[in-house]
Amino acid sequence: MISILIADDHKLIRETWAYILNSDARFKVVASCENAEEAIKLTRQKHPDVVLMDINMAPFSGMEATRRIREEWPQSKIIGVTMHSQPSYARKMMQIGASGYVTKNSSREEMMEAIMEVHQGNKYVCNEIKDMLTDQTTKKPGGLASINSLTEREMEVINLIKKGCSSKEISKSLAISLKTVEAHRHNILKKLNLRNSASLVNFMNTRTTYI
Repeated sequence: MISILIADDHKLIRETWAYILNSDARFKVVASCENAEEAIKLTRQKHPDVVLMDINMAPFSGMEATRRIREEWPQSKIIGVTMHSQPSYARKMMQIGASGYVTKNSSREEMMEAIMEVHQGNKYVCNEIKDMLTDQTTKKPGGLASINSLTEREMEVINLIKKGCSSKEISKSLAISLKTVEAHRHNILKKLNLRNSASLVNFMNTRTTYI
């Protein structure tokens, strides 16, 4: 039986995953939590075989929690689970030690397959990400290569821009200076080969899959 820790800031998602997984004799959910700090603490206490890690959590990201867990307890395999279907997120999660990446569009069968694969020591990336890697090219502006060059912080800035946040609001939300926010905006435009903020907004609104 594979022991599992669920880390997600939505209670309904935690309860649904726990119900589905506990209904299968191969799995046992030993704990669940709503933030990254608790995920680290519970991994120390429970030593789960697999951690299902939501990327967007407080007080720091699931990526940072993944990094810390891998340093402290590498025996636990981590699967990034998120709404982000952009390959750059999957790539960064795998780089910092995650064994798998599954989007919230994935089926329960695929989630179970991912758990089985990483528990056996293999890597797993869901079909949605694989399909996108096939579809995207490295040649067009704003393509896979340029998006993958974005840092975790730059992706956080983009997500806040998508929500309509001003530079001042982004500065407050990320606890960084206004000057730093503007620097991130400049770097994002340069990496995505875009001219201005208007083109960035248009880029995000017209892409089939968002950053």
